[in-house]
Amino acid sequence: MVTTRTIGPLHFEDLDPKRFEDLVRQLAYEFKPWRRLEATGRSGSDEGFDARGYEIVAIAIPPVASAEEGGETVEERSALNEGLDDRLWLIQCKRERAIGPKALTRYLDDTVLGPDEKLHGLVFTAASDFSKKARDEFAKKCREMGLEEWHLWGKAELEDRLFRPENDHLLFAYFGVSLTIRRRSQRADLRARLVMKRKAHRILEDHVNAPLLLRSPDAAEYPYVGDLAAFKKDPHWMVWPYRGMSHEGLKFCVERTFAYLSDDGKSWDAAMAVNEARSDADRDPWLGEEWQNKMRPAIVDFWDKIPEANRAWLEVIGLVPFEDVLEIDDLGDEYVDAPHIYAPFVATWRGPFRGFIAEVETIGHRDRRNFYPDDRTDGRITYFPAEFRERAEDD
Repeated sequence: MVTTRTIGPLHFEDLDPKRFEDLVRQLAYEFKPWRRLEATGRSGSDEGFDARGYEIVAIAIPPVASAEEGGETVEERSALNEGLDDRLWLIQCKRERAIGPKALTRYLDDTVLGPDEKLHGLVFTAASDFSKKARDEFAKKCREMGLEEWHLWGKAELEDRLFRPENDHLLFAYFGVSLTIRRRSQRADLRARLVMKRKAHRILEDHVNAPLLLRSPDAAEYPYVGDLAAFKKDPHWMVWPYRGMSHEGLKFCVERTFAYLSDDGKSWDAAMAVNEARSDADRDPWLGEEWQNKMRPAIVDFWDKIPEANRAWLEVIGLVPFEDVLEIDDLGDEYVDAPHIYAPFVATWRGPFRGFIAEVETIGHRDRRNFYPDDRTDGRITYFPAEFRERAEDD
């Protein structure tokens, strides 16, 4: 299962108090149509608030006599009335981890207004979450103060505003995270994945079930193998039969063994001493003579005697995600004259595979049955002789 990557909680409490005030004020720029928004908290004597804003209120200007008749023009009257009907807002910022109902109302009591100032709205912000009781007490106190509007921005509300597209620059400036950059990266990754998927379909559609070469881009020694034992434990290239595409990526058969599936459809066994997926020495020059397993004739003889309804194959399919495929060479070379798929290898026998799917399927064309074990022990019983059931350690 693919793990979804998400953004962790934003740590507002780690910001310097003045920087927290700057962030809140900059988030408030698009909150209302301000005539001006003042950073009063920067002076150090804020009288209970950290920013003061004057909201522009559109006032319909009644018709007046024309200039020729000695009256004022609309533009002149608008200039004379500018700012007279603006609404006063105060913004308070508290970079505290927790603020209870009593502390919240106490902060509102500390608000100081001038003799001619009438407060229209209040925005109280904090780097913490507020309880329902605190929100109720805040609303009650604001009504008692005669406010027309009030807003309580806790940690959740601040995150909501920062995650808006228009505030992505603030999210990046204060926390080093950019959803726009992330979306661009996701778009580029998705485009690259789909391009490779289409290319793989175009080049490989005529090679289903044929052996293809999987090759690490770091395999500078290709095609020469020095220590064969070391190569088998940590190969940088390998030849496997191609089984087509799925929604997850390219499929390769890494194991194909003679198997048995019981009538219940869940109990199975396999002769894993012989891997038929590695039996084509003509297409895999690095196999040598090891593919000529001496047990194979005896296993085939035993398997042929199994009732046809229970005779089966065990196949293990390795998956190479489209995003891991770096390039596909459709020409091949003199060693493997089939397409070469370049993908990063891990430093084990797993090679380029991100995952595996096992399937036990009967061979009959009628009433074909299959079972997908989660691992080599899921539903496995003892049916084949012991010498057939397990592969040699050095194979």
